[in-house]
Amino acid sequence: MFEEIRKAAFAAAEEIIDKAGLTSGQILVVGCSTSEVCGEKIGTASSPDVAQALFDGVYEAAKAKGIWLAAQCCEHLNRAIIVEREALPMAEAVNVIPQPKAGGSFATAAYKAFSSPMAVETIAADAGLDIGRTLIGMHLKRVAVPVRLENDRIGEALVIAARTRPRFIGGSRAMYFEA
Repeated sequence: MFEEIRKAAFAAAEEIIDKAGLTSGQILVVGCSTSEVCGEKIGTASSPDVAQALFDGVYEAAKAKGIWLAAQCCEHLNRAIIVEREALPMAEAVNVIPQPKAGGSFATAAYKAFSSPMAVETIAADAGLDIGRTLIGMHLKRVAVPVRLENDRIGEALVIAARTRPRFIGGSRAMYFEA
């Protein structure tokens, strides 16, 4: 079961990284409900083992492309973000360490795996994966664009993805650059 979850997480992460055109140094934010992956209501059945499998798959895909992974905590920590300090060297850290039922199992796995983890209140990520309806939109750059994934389920959880693009300024007749 855990290997299937790891493979599905890897496939979804690899797909959004490719479809979003992410390049080395950009940030992928992931919100994850292990409860939803297991077929339960969000916030009711946190699973560190499932989270580890999910994290391992996503992190493997991100690291292979030089992408920074940002793990969104649950609402109990106001959806704070766990990230490698090197990814946001000038960011102001907040004083929290996630736990499975206070921050979420996925964020806890990230905190334990990162070499120099820190929590921040907010980021502006380049793309994101929402595994189990966790609402990552607040941590994406403007403008977020939905991305339809072939790998849109992990376990019982729906996987929703988004990329970002520069804002169009100047009205409908303005020339623009599509990233």
